Amino acid sequence: MTTTDTTPPGLMLTPGPKGAWDDARVSGPRVLRSANGLWRMWYYGRDQDFDSEINLPTGRCGLATSNDGLHWTREPGPLTKGAVFEPHPNPDRFDCAHVGISDLSYQDGLYWMWYLGGDQSRTHIGEFDAKGLQLRPGCAISRDGLHWLRLEGPHRGALLDLGAPGEPDMALCGWPVVRRFADGVWRMYYHSLDPARMVFVLCLAESSDGLRWTKRGEILGPGEPGRFDAQGIGTRDLLFHHGHWLMFYEGVGEQGYRSIGLATSDDGIHWTRRPGREPDGSAFAHAPKGSGQWDAFAVGTPHIVPLPDGSFRLYYVGANETPAGFTDELAMVQQIGVAISNGPDLTRWKRWQAQPRPQSTGT
Repeated sequence: MTTTDTTPPGLMLTPGPKGAWDDARVSGPRVLRSANGLWRMWYYGRDQDFDSEINLPTGRCGLATSNDGLHWTREPGPLTKGAVFEPHPNPDRFDCAHVGISDLSYQDGLYWMWYLGGDQSRTHIGEFDAKGLQLRPGCAISRDGLHWLRLEGPHRGALLDLGAPGEPDMALCGWPVVRRFADGVWRMYYHSLDPARMVFVLCLAESSDGLRWTKRGEILGPGEPGRFDAQGIGTRDLLFHHGHWLMFYEGVGEQGYRSIGLATSDDGIHWTRRPGREPDGSAFAHAPKGSGQWDAFAVGTPHIVPLPDGSFRLYYVGANETPAGFTDELAMVQQIGVAISNGPDLTRWKRWQAQPRPQSTGT
């Protein structure tokens, strides 16, 4: 007699085994496919013993590999509990409490990781008292994807500092995504929580060398009331496609629920929202409220990978509904999923479904 695997639609990677660096949660996938067909996925997460006062899914970063980009094997790293990147031991640095990968590329024989980090300081925003929320961006490089060397920025190691009082990024500069444009300019897209409006906003900084940056300020704010991004814009991924820049971004709704939307740009500076096919205007929505699905509260941290057949994969993080909603992020179970486009159509997505596998139950 046999039974079948009933993995929920979309779900691809769950927290690791007990004692691993990621046995509490996994988040933030960034996926590269090598010329030899091997897939690598860097992601962040944390273990059960990680500082619970830091109410974010960040902690350490690790690596998994795959032959098909769907079924993954964790690769033991050289750091704590098998991680490949972790907080810096120097308590004076910006990234001494927790880290998380937000962008990754391979150029000229090196892996480039853009990441966010936080320190031990506490921040008061509205009703919240948060530890480690003063996020700043950093960069690290590696030859093998396992051993990383930080590039020192001017702000306690960070590439950017928080904004001055009254500026939209005075609270945090999180989740940097970096692209080098045809004109030679490096552009860093990051988001912040504007404490004056209590909304998430997308900000931009520019550089001629990738290390020294000049801020350009907020470039995209909250969407219209009732839409999936009415409370603003969070994590994102950028793709140059058919002569235009596409940005898939995590939108925050009025009740904290999160879905993924699409915006386009010709220059990477001025962006136009493109309404998706979902009722709330998103291109890929969280599972229905009250469904009990693993991603019924949030889908976010999108990462788009083109495939040879012209279709695309959307790697994302899902989170379940909890009684406290968004106010207690650590109560949620965050896991990594994937959706497949309808051929080249980037506005139609279907959650990947793992194939049932026979499992012996005895006779």
